[in-house]
Amino acid sequence: MSEERFSPGLAGVIAGETSIACVEQGKLLYRGYAIADLATTCTFEEVAYLLLNDELPSAKQLQGIKDKLAKYRPLRSEILDALRRTPKDTPMMDVLRSMVSYTGHFDPVKGEGEEADRERAIWLTSQIGAIIAARFRLMNGNEPIEPMDGLSHAAQILYQCHGEVPDPLAAELIDLTLVLYAEHDFNASTFTARVICSTMSDLTSAITGAIGALKGPLHGGANEAAMEMLCKFKSGDEAKAWITNALANKEKVMGFGHRVYKNGDHRADILEGKLRKLAHQLGEETWLDIYDAIRHPMVHEKHIFPNVDYPCGLTYYLLGLPLDLYTPLFVASRITGWSAHFLEQSIDNRIYRPLSIYVGHGERKVPPIDER
Repeated sequence: MSEERFSPGLAGVIAGETSIACVEQGKLLYRGYAIADLATTCTFEEVAYLLLNDELPSAKQLQGIKDKLAKYRPLRSEILDALRRTPKDTPMMDVLRSMVSYTGHFDPVKGEGEEADRERAIWLTSQIGAIIAARFRLMNGNEPIEPMDGLSHAAQILYQCHGEVPDPLAAELIDLTLVLYAEHDFNASTFTARVICSTMSDLTSAITGAIGALKGPLHGGANEAAMEMLCKFKSGDEAKAWITNALANKEKVMGFGHRVYKNGDHRADILEGKLRKLAHQLGEETWLDIYDAIRHPMVHEKHIFPNVDYPCGLTYYLLGLPLDLYTPLFVASRITGWSAHFLEQSIDNRIYRPLSIYVGHGERKVPPIDER
């Protein structure tokens, strides 16, 4: 019998095969396409179709998924009523987890199986974006608004948040972050979705569980934490003084480092160029001074590179979005990857049932209660 081995956090353990994403030191591929190519040539709708169908859409197929997203975007009155009754101090990720679960009671997709779940994934993608926007408006004392015809999925989220057609660069940046966050192999939330699927549970349950996993600050909350860090400073000089002290004391710096990408996160490089363009357009160069004051010593002295959450936090901030929405916007993107993994797990399913190594007491006798 081979010796039992324990791998904390399942680090290094191969838990399955996937054709959805390739996450390696030197590359990130969605269905075989490099993330840089997808980010510069494809919209989120095209990437969503790719993840769910294994191929990029034709013009007709792209219009089809756009039409379905539009059809499924309006929220039922029951969902809006539940959002109004939710306590105002409830974190947005908790709201989203509960609302996605509740929305499942009104699933418009009939039947089971691969095609039904593919349709259901599009419905949930649309609903999640609308739930985020409706909650945002209610928190700001405004009533939710109906979607506007003709807007992209990314632009629609911004429109339903702010009540006005977004600036083209703002819509482009939200679309880009949705593309960059859409999929990333067997990460914690995706693995959660696959485990739930492996029990032959339903897609809505798997997505609800994945949202719960993404809520944790070690997984989905990093862009919020990175921006909270940046908000401490009023100038690049303040940030420089802080990072010098933080590195001397070996403090953790949020938004840097990655379990796989030791030489830099491909997604961070793609987003950073657009972030700089946005900051210059808005006249917010001071934020770039702060951003670079922390980035430069991390990269050039410690050789620890930004992950995608570092530029993403500042991008969302400059677009006028509160920190409480950052991880929910991650959900609005990753729902497509989670759904793709649910479909893949369903095809050749085997329930996840790992072993454990018992380290508790040896067998003991139960003493009488008066002897305890």
